[in-house]
Parts: sequence; C-alpha cells; structure tokens
Amino acid sequence: MRMLISPRPLAGEVNPVISSKSVTHRVLIAAALSGEETRVERVAPSADARATCRCLEAMGCRIRAEGENLILRPGMAPESAEMDCGESGSTLRFMLPVAAALGIRTAYTGQGKLAERPLSPLAEEMSAHGIRLSAQGRFPLRMEGHLTAGRYQLAGNVSSQFITGLLLALPLLEGDSEIRLTSPLESASYVEITLRTLERFGIRVIREKDGLRVPGGQRYRSPGRVVIEGDWSGAAFWLAAGALSEAGVTCAGLDRASAQGDRAMLTLLREFGARVTAEENRVTVRRGNLRGITIDAGDIPDLVPVLAVTAAFAEGETVIRHIARLRLKESDRVETVLRLIRSLGGWAEATEQEMRIAGGGLRGGRAEAFGDHRIAMAAAVAGSGAEGPTEIVGAESVAKSYPGFFEVFRSLGGQAAVKPEETERQEREI
Repeated sequence: MRMLISPRPLAGEVNPVISSKSVTHRVLIAAALSGEETRVERVAPSADARATCRCLEAMGCRIRAEGENLILRPGMAPESAEMDCGESGSTLRFMLPVAAALGIRTAYTGQGKLAERPLSPLAEEMSAHGIRLSAQGRFPLRMEGHLTAGRYQLAGNVSSQFITGLLLALPLLEGDSEIRLTSPLESASYVEITLRTLERFGIRVIREKDGLRVPGGQRYRSPGRVVIEGDWSGAAFWLAAGALSEAGVTCAGLDRASAQGDRAMLTLLREFGARVTAEENRVTVRRGNLRGITIDAGDIPDLVPVLAVTAAFAEGETVIRHIARLRLKESDRVETVLRLIRSLGGWAEATEQEMRIAGGGLRGGRAEAFGDHRIAMAAAVAGSGAEGPTEIVGAESVAKSYPGFFEVFRSLGGQAAVKPEETERQEREI
C-alpha cells in the first residue's frame, strides 16, 4: 500500500495513546504461565501481540476476547506444538525458552525477515542446557528437549530479548539458575519491564552486580486483572510531530514513572529545543527553536527513526551514537533510516557506531518503508513537516505495532490518502 502525505503540521490530542506492545507481550506470557484466569485490559492491538496469543494458544492457553481486553485461562501444556510467530522477534525469542522450560517439542514458523534475525548466543546457551535446535536461519525452526537449570552467560550488548526469554522461563525449572552478563547491559529498560512484570505475577529474581539470580521451583500467581500501560514508543511519533507544530500535540495515558526506556523521548525533545509540558499522565509538545544534539541510542534503539526525522528539521548537526544493533531489527535500520532521510531531500551519513544527520528541513518525495513499521511511521511524521508531498511505499507495515496509526494521524489534522491501485499499476507499466 502506498500512502500519500500532504504537508500539514499535526495538532490536537491522542487520548489515550496506544497501549505498550512490550508490556503486552510479557504480561500475556506471564498470565498464560499462572495457574488462574487473568483479565488483561487494553491489550496492544498489534500483529506482534496476536502472534504471541497464537503461540500461547498452541501451548494450551485458552484466550477469549472482550473488545480490547483478553481473558486468559491457562491449560495443560501439550507434548508438541507448532508456533507461528509472524514477524515478531519478541514472540520467537520469548517463546523459545518458555516452551523449552515446559518440555514442549516445538516447530516455529514466521514471516518476513524473522528467520534471518539472530538467535545466537541464546541458542548456544539453550543447547548447553538440554535443548536441541535445528539449523538457524530458516523455518521451520525445530526444538526438542527440556531446559535445565544452571548458569547462563550472555554479553550485555546482545538482544535484551534473550535475557527476557530466560527470565520468563527459568523460574519454572526445578533448580536455581543465574544469568551472568559479560559486558554492560544495553536496552536495560526492556529487562526492567520484564522484572516488574515478573514481580507482579509473584516471581522473585535477585539482582546482582554482574547479572541476575533466579530461584527455581517458583509458581506464577495471577493478580487477576492487569491494565496495560500506554506506549512511549508509539507516543514518540506524535510527540515528534508536536515538535514540528506551533499548535502542538498532546498525548494522554502515559506513565512518566514507567520502566519503558522510550520515555526518554521527552528529555530528548527538550534538548532539541521543543517546548514540552508534562502534567500527571498528559504530555504536550510544541515547536521551539530546534537545534542539533548528541544522542546515545544504546537503551532506546526503537526511537532512532523518529529521532532522525526530528534531527532533519533542527538547525545544525545531530549525532546518534551506539547504533550497531539497529542493523538487526525488522530492517537494517542504519541503512533504512539513512535512505529515508536522503529520499526526502535530507543529508545523513553513518559509520559502524554513529549516525550524523544535518538539519534544515526536508523537501518530501518517495520513501520506502522496507517492511519496517517504525520506518513507515517516521516517514509519515517527516511528511507532515516537509515542504512538499511525501509518498510512503509499504505503509501497511504499521500494522505490526500500530494498526490504527493513520486513523490517529488524520484525527490530528494530518492529510494521508491511500494511492489508488490503478495509479500504482499504471506507474509500474510505465
């Protein structure tokens, strides 16, 4: 699908913002592992969340929908299961250790570039603890065996999803386990979300200087009802759009004490020079005298696409550091962010560890989403502030995390229209 964006600053209120996909994954899995029914309210309406639900149902959990709420009733785990993870890296990396801890023989499938996304060193650590995995890099990925307790060693700069998967699984094992980090932990906020979710479900994890200790033989206990908090990652696009608008954009339903690392968007927008007002669970951002800044992306990799767009409208140069892990996302986000900025008339360059974006504005043009939801949404924000129209190729990719993105975009006064298929066909023929 191609979406045509006309230049027009966004203004108004998003109330409430979409619920957190990161929190949703973790709560759904914890609820499925508990012994009682759990009502999960405001579940993130994303393709990734649906993928996790499919896998939990394959694992024996019964899930009933009531609007945007889900009621989960755990069931008996089967001997074997097929799990379709869609394009969700979180789903695959969380469910692998969880199913292994339950001793379920599984075959994992998925779409897009999911098979290519790395599982090392998680796969090697699981193999050293009783699990047999088929060759990585293609589907189906087959797993059998029963995960055993013990010492798991991971570098802190690998995917935090590996650590989360183990944290969800290890409490179920008979013996005690530990996760030892051989280097400082990046994306620490995502691990913090996991730890808070585990605590909510009665699971104890001991924090230590160089890792985490997980007592075995624990039982997940449902709190009965969980309301998923607002998503700072999704709100970041509207807040960035507010920084390009004199009238500004307000987002309601955000917890400023959240464990989500992407709440750093507020601090960064202030550093850019935007006018930020925060009160209780409402945040408003308006345009100010935007200027280039230096950003450490180590804990906020998902913000980089929209931060790069913000930088393109600031005066001077912005430097974004610690970007290497962006190459392992739904797309190579170093390359796709560069191509986004350049395709709309801006300047951006990157080395292995940092990206530089020149400010001064964007002209508009044709931007490819590369099947990446965050690139598509960043392109829409860029289009709202560009000099001319912007065409987003592959705009449907927003459904991975934010199916209603363009509806909200229009509710804020944005002009977004689907390009007719007939026009697309004629262009291809030419």
